[in-house]
Amino acid sequence: MALLMLTLPLSSRAQFNYTTNNGAITITGWHGLFFYLIIPSTINGYPVTTIGAKAFYNQPNMLTVTIPESVTSIGDEAFSYCTVLTNFTVNAANPSFASENGVLFNKALTKLIQFPGGLTGSFAIPNSVTNIGNYAFYFCYKLTNVIMFNAVTSVGDYAFAYCSSLTNVTLGNSVTSIGNAAFTQCAHLISVTGGENVVSIGNSAFYYCNLLTGVTIGNSVANIGDRAFFSCQGFGNITIGNSVTNIGDRAFETCSGLTNVAIGNSVTRVGDYAFGDCSRLTSVTIPDSATSMGDYAFVACSGLTNVAIGNSVTNIGGWAFVGCSGLTIIIIPNSVTSIGDGAFAGCSGLTNVAIGNNVISIGTNTFWNCGKLTGVTIPDTVISIGNGAFNSCYGLTSVKIPNGVTNIGDQVFYSCSNLKSVTIPNSVTSIGDEAFYFCSLTNVTIPNNITSIGDAAFEDCSSLTNLVIGAGVTNVGAYAFGGCNNLHQVYFRGNAPTVDGMAGQTDNSAFFGEGGTVYYVSGTTDWSTSFGGWPTAQWYQPQPQILGSGYGLGVKSNQFNLTISWATNTSVVVETSTNLQNWTPIITNTLVNGTNVFADPTWTNYPQRFYRVRSQ
Repeated sequence: MALLMLTLPLSSRAQFNYTTNNGAITITGWHGLFFYLIIPSTINGYPVTTIGAKAFYNQPNMLTVTIPESVTSIGDEAFSYCTVLTNFTVNAANPSFASENGVLFNKALTKLIQFPGGLTGSFAIPNSVTNIGNYAFYFCYKLTNVIMFNAVTSVGDYAFAYCSSLTNVTLGNSVTSIGNAAFTQCAHLISVTGGENVVSIGNSAFYYCNLLTGVTIGNSVANIGDRAFFSCQGFGNITIGNSVTNIGDRAFETCSGLTNVAIGNSVTRVGDYAFGDCSRLTSVTIPDSATSMGDYAFVACSGLTNVAIGNSVTNIGGWAFVGCSGLTIIIIPNSVTSIGDGAFAGCSGLTNVAIGNNVISIGTNTFWNCGKLTGVTIPDTVISIGNGAFNSCYGLTSVKIPNGVTNIGDQVFYSCSNLKSVTIPNSVTSIGDEAFYFCSLTNVTIPNNITSIGDAAFEDCSSLTNLVIGAGVTNVGAYAFGGCNNLHQVYFRGNAPTVDGMAGQTDNSAFFGEGGTVYYVSGTTDWSTSFGGWPTAQWYQPQPQILGSGYGLGVKSNQFNLTISWATNTSVVVETSTNLQNWTPIITNTLVNGTNVFADPTWTNYPQRFYRVRSQ
């Protein structure tokens, strides 16, 4: 008796979920067990006109579906993921839908609405079809091969998603649009041919098609959507046609087999993570048409050895090349104004960087851990250098900071263990925490415009022997010069600044190590017998001096010579006048060992000439 009941028409024991609106029924679901679904034409005397979206989604036992004359609307995924369904039958009088060979179409047979999920083998799209609807073959996991004839113009969203046995697809030459996730998770898809006139490849169109070896991106494609080829690990080479203007976010991310990419000359944007983790990619040329490179665009492309950045790129996104350990040289064109946070972080093979002359800002951690970087020229256009920008660049030996920079941020040159020389311009007003921690600096002059020196700013700079701190400094961070074991004399030009204490510490020590003396200029205020853990003493050379005749004063080798004396590594300006009223600076010198000899070869050009020196 139980077996007999299973063969009875479903409508005789219907258990539909439905709604009623303006005298018409929309079926929204089912809460019973069935094999052969017969959609009734009426329920409670009202016509059934609509089968709602996902109404019969994922019905594992449904074998056949019969659709009555009354139904005029079928929502997306109404019969998707029905993996044993083999046949649709539509009443011949239905004005909106039809069936042919068990497949559900619109009435004119121009749109394929639903392919039965239980059918196996190959399928040729009928010549009349111009549109493959959304979810039309969704989860048809027994489908192995699809041929589209030239009438088809569009492939809908998720049209072939999760067709896990699909191995080959032939796109007709009339296809212009491949929808979002159209072939997503087709795990055994190897080949997609044709489609030379495709204009748009949607988001996630071939997402996780791991075995796909190639797709023709023709010269009609304008947009490659986000994640379009994500994790297509079978790709070896990709040519992106000249019509493409946008490469979407994550478009080729984790295409681990990809070795070469040719990017067309119309691309204006390379999206975030566009080629992230393409570990075998060796060479990339960003065309001159591109203006923007997204964040993480080439993250973890460890095999990348050569990158040419086009002359129209204005911004290199954050972390764009992070972990590209094979890169050795980077040339940043003059078009670039901004280098994002971490753009080249972890490029452990990078030895040289040429930064274009229009860069305004270098982001946080931009060159972090580029240990082999030995040379970098920062152009005068730069006004901002982010925290940690050159952190752990232990190959750097010298750096000149441009005149427009106002702040040296936290850890900018942290652990640059071979950095011996740094030029700090007068524009800088603050030095951040650990900015020069564990560097090999020997001489440091803090300009007068700097007001604060951060915690541990020069800590463990064990080679530092000479330090002059400008008159503008009002605050010195805790342990700012701690562990500078060869530093025994520090010269302050201004009033005594405050000294911060470290969290959990009871003392306010700016210095610790072998010990030394803090010298201050006569006439400055707030000095006591100790400062920052060191004793203080008056600096008895408050101004630079011209030494007497015993130090070479006078004419020698047809030049007028004079010897200047003041504190070690301070800068002095030599000025001249012919009337003791109008003074003109002619040279600025640094007293490397506390003295400097100045020679004037032009002194004979004047009937009389006077000299004086002053601090910078």
